[in-house]
Amino acid sequence: MADTLELPNGDAVTPEDVFLYNDYPYRLVWLDGGDHEFELSPLYWGDSGMDIPFRDREALVDQWEPESRGLLSEDEWAAWLEEASADPRYDHTELIELADELPTDWEPAARDDSGGGLLDRLGF
Repeated sequence: MADTLELPNGDAVTPEDVFLYNDYPYRLVWLDGGDHEFELSPLYWGDSGMDIPFRDREALVDQWEPESRGLLSEDEWAAWLEEASADPRYDHTELIELADELPTDWEPAARDDSGGGLLDRLGF
């Protein structure tokens, strides 16, 4: 099995890399056996049943949306975190944990964290 996967935009990623897939940071996870070759695991929600399995690279190509940009620079990750901090779907704890994992020195501004998070994403 290959150590790297070529994303539809041409970036080559390993399980250690974090990349932007459908406007959220993910990591690659290779799978052993079964109907799927690999899955994309959301950086904060990984291993929570929210991983996305793919049978092969072509299936990933089919699901690659415009919000998927692949590997980002430190400045691009900081900009993504800044935008996410203004989005009520992301709570403060999630952003702090994401910032710790992403290759950037972004520091969150203080904000009221009385709402947001997973329930806002689900429309509750």
